[in-house]
Amino acid sequence: MSSPGISPDLLARFAAIVGDKYALRGEADLAPHLIENRGLYHGSSPLLLKPGSVEEVSDIMKLATETGTAIVPQTGNTGLVGGQTPRAGKADIILSLERMNRIRDVDPVANVLVADGGAILAEVQKAAEAHGRLFPLSLGSEGSCRIGGNLSTNAGGTAVLAYGNMRQLCLGLEVVLPTGEIWDGLRRLKKDNTGYDLRDLFIGAEGTLGIITGAVLKLFPQPLGHQVAFAGVNSVEDALGLFNLAASLCGASLTGFELMPRFGVEITTRHIDGVRDPLDTAYPWYVLIDISTSDSAETAERMMNGVLEQGFEAGLVLDAAIAASVAQQKAIWHMRESMSDAQKPEGGSIKHDVSVPVSRIPHFMAEAEEAVMAAMPGARICAFGHMGDGNIHYNISQPVGADKAAFIARWREMNHIVHGLVLAQGGSISAEHGIGQLKRDELAAIRPAIEIDLMRRIKRAFDPADIMNPGKVVSLEG
Repeated sequence: MSSPGISPDLLARFAAIVGDKYALRGEADLAPHLIENRGLYHGSSPLLLKPGSVEEVSDIMKLATETGTAIVPQTGNTGLVGGQTPRAGKADIILSLERMNRIRDVDPVANVLVADGGAILAEVQKAAEAHGRLFPLSLGSEGSCRIGGNLSTNAGGTAVLAYGNMRQLCLGLEVVLPTGEIWDGLRRLKKDNTGYDLRDLFIGAEGTLGIITGAVLKLFPQPLGHQVAFAGVNSVEDALGLFNLAASLCGASLTGFELMPRFGVEITTRHIDGVRDPLDTAYPWYVLIDISTSDSAETAERMMNGVLEQGFEAGLVLDAAIAASVAQQKAIWHMRESMSDAQKPEGGSIKHDVSVPVSRIPHFMAEAEEAVMAAMPGARICAFGHMGDGNIHYNISQPVGADKAAFIARWREMNHIVHGLVLAQGGSISAEHGIGQLKRDELAAIRPAIEIDLMRRIKRAFDPADIMNPGKVVSLEG
């Protein structure tokens, strides 16, 4: 286990690896790296290291193994479960990959891109676009989140329905192990059936098994046709019916299908600059439909018109607006992606990142609303998300006029209610945000003992000293 404190001499040894310019110890320099986005976790650290090469990462980990020093990898610090936050009251050293941000190579013929683990997602998207290709992962934080973190959390985003999450978008990895050994698995092959798939161990491991310093990512042809529509519907059941209709008519061209409640649209238009409701009348629920086609704009337009026309005829759609320009398409998506941030001015918000089988979404939503309102009258539910893949961000805003601290103190209680219903539907308590610190103990309680034991065996095999992002995902104790 890592030692409770680090001597000045040892800190100097770590700093010497990257140079004093990239070894930060000042309170102001460290502060942004000690807290996660929601403010749930406040960690401590004596040192932030910013290596500039894989070799420097390797040297840091060799020294960490030699001295039993805990290392917390951090990329964009946009995680939502405390997986990137150092532990409170400990002397974890933060290792930031922000300097390792290169696009190493783009091969449009093979449809692959090789990037450093610290490459910003938006820059990867731009590099692909410059070569006439698409990297489809899209997140609200894409201007600051980085590829290593996206892979470490197996990020999903808005295009999972068509392209899959990061596990499906990655061909190979470069990883520095806790021992400092470097695994060069930067393979560009779609077929490589040679033994255990080590890549998949590190994707989704949240930095507990090693540090992802490079990745081979899949690219796709740029769509030639793109249509985005915003539709009002009467119920979650009708939204599901419209999704089934769209999926039948569009197949793989249906790249996004998002569900939003009236309350979410109201607060987003109220608090987020430049956001407006595309429809003139208020409806109980809304869906965002995104269609991308590889052949022509006319095909995308024809598909969208077909979905909405048949949706109206079936009584599933009450009103709809089709974006008339790229700017309008981005504006509609901006509303959806800003919905979580729009809750902040409304006071405290208790978050849930869950998934249930798509067919069970209406049943889950109805049960959850009844249970939440019974436990907390006046609570305002903002349940939205990726209906096409079953991922719902079931967020609860505090009652109007309630005390924020008292509301947040009921976080675990509300988690227990919502997660219990999710599990009863055969769902998951973490769809795309990961486990981190927030859900570690809950994971251990709900998964079969053999699963937790296997996770611990893997952790011990890679990191027997428990120096690699300790306290996250799975505890070695027990």
